[in-house]
Amino acid sequence: MNKRFKLLAVLAHPDDESLGFGGTLAKYGAEGGQTYLVTATRGERGRFGSLGKGGDPVEVGRVREAELHAAATVLGVREVSILGYPDGGVDKVEAPIAVREVVSHIRRIRPEVVVTFGPEGAYGHPDHIAISQLATAATVCAADGRYRMDGGSQKDSLPPHRVAKLHYLAWRNSKWQVYQAAFRKLTSVVDGVERQATPWPDWAVTTEIDTSAYWPIVWKAVCCHQTQMSIYERLENLTEEQQTALWGSQEFYRVYSSVNGGRRLETDLFEGLR
Repeated sequence: MNKRFKLLAVLAHPDDESLGFGGTLAKYGAEGGQTYLVTATRGERGRFGSLGKGGDPVEVGRVREAELHAAATVLGVREVSILGYPDGGVDKVEAPIAVREVVSHIRRIRPEVVVTFGPEGAYGHPDHIAISQLATAATVCAADGRYRMDGGSQKDSLPPHRVAKLHYLAWRNSKWQVYQAAFRKLTSVVDGVERQATPWPDWAVTTEIDTSAYWPIVWKAVCCHQTQMSIYERLENLTEEQQTALWGSQEFYRVYSSVNGGRRLETDLFEGLR
């Protein structure tokens, strides 16, 4: 990279940065870009230990936060910020408050590109859906000179910033098949309705990043999340073909761009900016 472009990932949980976006963060970090991560929760309701059971939320959150920082270091992430929202309850946080917090990070970091989950939350996870909505709203509000942070505080001195491009994670069916072969069929019941993995149609994918050189780094980052290894360890049993299918590329949907467009498949999140 001639210019040190900035990429900001706005995600929900510790491990999202590795399993969902690891190849992208590793690639742009290694190429000289500046990568940043905002994570909504500490994952305190997640698995804890080899048996895959829960634990004391405070302790689980403390350990998983440390795992997140370790994984981010492996991926070359420049900075990690944690919003401290309740795991499993991001959608219950008052939206104006949450949007302001994300706006403050966007205006401070001033990224050219923001990435987050799609509106379907990958497999219907309420936290993923909520952070997608909050990140999308924040990219709009961050550019509005009339948008005030919190009533005259120091944060209000941060000038507006217009993100050039916003992308949603958009896994095709082929990637979901490999992922669920390694884990299990991802289903959950929310408000009495079953939700499951939602592949994006091939024609809807606007951006495909070649991350084949970085899958060993991604796997190393995944392994930093030791409390979750009761399920992740099955990834070690994937064939080389499956490993390549899972980690060798990252797919996105370009939500908006002020610098490029059209139907041609992007191969770079910063396309149109270079």
